[in-house]
Amino acid sequence: MKFSINWLREFIDLPKDPEEIAELLTRAGIETKRIETRGANIEKVFVSQITATSRHPNADRLTVCEVDDGSGTKRQIVCGATNYKVGDKVPLALPGAKLPNGTEIRKSKLRGVESEGMLCSPIELDLGEDASGLLILSADVKVGASIADIFPADTILDVEITPNRGDLLSHFGLAREIAALSGQPLRLPPAGQAPALQKSSVNLTANRECPFFSLRRIDNVNVGPSPVWLRAKIESVGIRSINNIVDISNFVMLEFGQPTHAFDADKLKGNINVRLAHDGEKFLALDGKTYSLKPDNCVVADQDRAVGIGGVMGGEETGVTDSTKNILLEAAYFLPASIRRTARDLNLQSDASYRFERGVDPEMVLRASQRAAELMRDIAGGIPANEIQVAGEPPLNLADVPLSYDKCDRVIGVAISPKTVDEILMRFGLRKTAGKSETATWRIPSYRRDLRRDVDLIEEVLRAYGIDKIPGRTRGRFVSTSDADRSHDLESLVLRERLTTCGLSEVRTSKLISRTASALNEAVELRNPLSEDHVALRPSLISGLLEVLERNIRAGAESVSIFEIGRAFIPPSGKEERHIGILLWGNVATTPNWRSQTRRTLDLFDLKGALECIVPDLLFRPGRFAELALAVEVWFGHQLLGFGGQLLGSKSSATGPVFVAELNADLLLAGVGSAKTFRELDRYPGITRDIAMIVPEKLTHAEILRVIRQPAEPLLEKVQLFDLFEVRDGGAATGPGKSLAYRLTYRAKNRTLTNEEVTEAHAKIRERLKRELGVTPRE
Repeated sequence: MKFSINWLREFIDLPKDPEEIAELLTRAGIETKRIETRGANIEKVFVSQITATSRHPNADRLTVCEVDDGSGTKRQIVCGATNYKVGDKVPLALPGAKLPNGTEIRKSKLRGVESEGMLCSPIELDLGEDASGLLILSADVKVGASIADIFPADTILDVEITPNRGDLLSHFGLAREIAALSGQPLRLPPAGQAPALQKSSVNLTANRECPFFSLRRIDNVNVGPSPVWLRAKIESVGIRSINNIVDISNFVMLEFGQPTHAFDADKLKGNINVRLAHDGEKFLALDGKTYSLKPDNCVVADQDRAVGIGGVMGGEETGVTDSTKNILLEAAYFLPASIRRTARDLNLQSDASYRFERGVDPEMVLRASQRAAELMRDIAGGIPANEIQVAGEPPLNLADVPLSYDKCDRVIGVAISPKTVDEILMRFGLRKTAGKSETATWRIPSYRRDLRRDVDLIEEVLRAYGIDKIPGRTRGRFVSTSDADRSHDLESLVLRERLTTCGLSEVRTSKLISRTASALNEAVELRNPLSEDHVALRPSLISGLLEVLERNIRAGAESVSIFEIGRAFIPPSGKEERHIGILLWGNVATTPNWRSQTRRTLDLFDLKGALECIVPDLLFRPGRFAELALAVEVWFGHQLLGFGGQLLGSKSSATGPVFVAELNADLLLAGVGSAKTFRELDRYPGITRDIAMIVPEKLTHAEILRVIRQPAEPLLEKVQLFDLFEVRDGGAATGPGKSLAYRLTYRAKNRTLTNEEVTEAHAKIRERLKRELGVTPRE
């Protein structure tokens, strides 16, 4: 968010150097991304008034203006803008002026007509981003006044506000934070006499989504351009001026952090209802788009239709226009989770929703309403009603938080006196409700709903005390990484090296998943998520890998081979497990050559190969998993590690098969570690024999291996399948089947085998296959 230094100085005395302010904030964890200067060095630019206009004789798109610059002499200016009329006051740059963008103004001829200067747009004076026309000044400015006096040079801080610090999304909020960090006194914003509260006829049925709602009527307003000071303030931080009523609403939001909305009261029918939308209800918003609402979207409605999406955006049909005379001013508190959900459902973001979804101060609702009403009275001539109509109750403050001074010292690593701790916390707006020499209990202010635990309070103490004051410590011989931690890191490194050697790329995805994914997996949900995309702990790595796949497909990738090693949280308890996730899609990463211009598509055997890169001795058995069209269980010894297979087509937008696998890395590494055995090198040669056979189509490889290996043949060392093809006609007995060929290796540990011994053992296996499985030997 952008903050004006001049505006901040209305609440607190600041150093002259903006770098000092930025450094103070950054040290406290509030990063300042950029420092910009606006309106600097605007010399020889004055207020002028257009007294006459005529068409340019030689150019259809140019106009010749006669302007009064207050010197007593009229000047002729050639202008290309069209957004002005006779009588408007605009900035005039005289010959010799050098604008902030580097343009030097000289007396010149444009298409044969002399021009004695230039009329300026906001962007040319570095007073805004609008380049579409001239900067139209308010009628109260004096002709001949220097633009530099009307728009004093300002410095803009572009500050990165974290999602948990919604209290900083206003100039008063940031000034309050600077005061707490620096110890400077804070000047409170102006506040008139509080109006009376009146229980209103507002029907507040969506009281969960909107616990507190207020309305105030302002009659006889004159809608028009904003005064220079108001326009300068909001445009300095990137808000475009629309009219005085809308600008006042934006000004109060930028000042206090509380959004408000002005309805044209004469366009409303009947009583106001704050309710949930009807499924499919249509709403025409101020951005000119029509939205189809969902049943959990909160709306503000009159007796006929929705007139606003609560906390997000008002409606076009009841918006303020130049003809508006009477205003109904809304100020409310909306539940952050409700606003996040609505903004995401509708893909509709606004300055109001940005603040509501991060949490506004409930105690600022009525103060902002009063401030806006006073400004509408002073600027637009409106007459505010004596009462504010209210419905509902603001949410209660958080529970008090106990703090141990000893724990504060231990966590920070430096002894800070209880008196200093108390002073710091009170500067942040906390109030001590009970205390002893060792502990104290603190009341949290309404605007700091992120402070819930003692460690949150300790963090505030550290931020104000100064991280730079904490002495560094060299790691001593008594502070070391545990053997278990070193082993964990080494094992993960080995797994990564094996998978990357097999051609896979490592990815890192979020441990938090969206509400949709959470519902599908019955995941453990967070109590107060910051985003609808991050509402629950992931029970599996596959969802994150699929998101990476989708992003790569959108970027034009032809193949994706990725893995992740990370934590999964198993519902319902949320037990943590270290998992390995693998995803393969697309073609094998080989370059087409003269033999073939096409690349083979990745298949289940590539997935099997990737898994065997981790541990060669894995076993694969047929399995069933709801989201897999072709599934196997992955075993190591007698331990089930996980699953693998081809994902159902409905689970991904990818064209072609997607193969995934997920293993429990903790079980895998424990099994590998306990299964280490050693044997001496072979001293005697082995002898191989082949068996080729035709088998029924449904007979599995695992069943054949079982029969070959049982009963245990002492001379049989290894069995390897080396040939497989389909047989359309396997004979009258078997029908269609498949032909398999196995290579069997025989070896004795203490002698060289004879040909007769091997032939006898091999014949027994052949007979057992024919007898138990009905295979047909193939010579």
